[in-house]
Amino acid sequence: MKQQTIEQIRSWLDKQTDVPDHILDRMRRDTRAGVRAIAESYLKKRARARAERERMAKLWDYERTLAAQGYQAIAGVDEAGRGPLAGPVVAGACILPLGIEIPGLNDSKQLAPEERERLFDVIQANALAYGVGIVDVDYIDTYNILQSTYEAMRRAIQALQVQPDHLLNDAVTIPGVEIPQLPVVQGDAKSHSIAAASILAKVTRDRLMQEYGKLYPKYGFEKHMGYHTPEHIEALQKYGPCPIHRRSFAPVAAVLERV
Repeated sequence: MKQQTIEQIRSWLDKQTDVPDHILDRMRRDTRAGVRAIAESYLKKRARARAERERMAKLWDYERTLAAQGYQAIAGVDEAGRGPLAGPVVAGACILPLGIEIPGLNDSKQLAPEERERLFDVIQANALAYGVGIVDVDYIDTYNILQSTYEAMRRAIQALQVQPDHLLNDAVTIPGVEIPQLPVVQGDAKSHSIAAASILAKVTRDRLMQEYGKLYPKYGFEKHMGYHTPEHIEALQKYGPCPIHRRSFAPVAAVLERV
């Protein structure tokens, strides 16, 4: 290795899948700072990869526990869009093959938009079943956002092509559902199935809001997705609510009072 240049060592290391520790130890003791830096960078990369494998394996804990109890079709359920001032609330439901590897799967809020889009396609291609439930603004204003969230979840479950025998929900117990269910706090970061459902819900809703952005271009829905941002509030106060604004939400109601 001492006869090799730093670039040659870097090129060799990039091609390796697993470098023995004794070689890395030699690199870390090399008199050349560049070689030592390459070794440290590789060790950090390997540690991150190991941590990610452990995280992904742990995401199956809830599903494996239920499978050991005899459940075979375990659906994760999550929602997107409880907080915005405009647009629908959307829920996703997803049954994944137990133990399937979907690299990068995580809580949708922790992912960049392009990564969510990629995973959306991967989930749909590999899921045993998936469903989406959408509840519009009229329902939200009539029954409140919590009841609308429950309804979106029920619709997502009903849309599954396979009847689940157990549900894993992100933090809630869904009323009016006879299937056994388990609420998991921060479930979209703790369960493969819930994380997949969160991505289905988030991407579906974002796409809807992007279309609403074309229909109502003054409000910038394609940028803030209907959330309470300064840009959105400024447009709301300037132009008043449009048909997809939630009139039961305080900031929208306050504008209506001034009209």
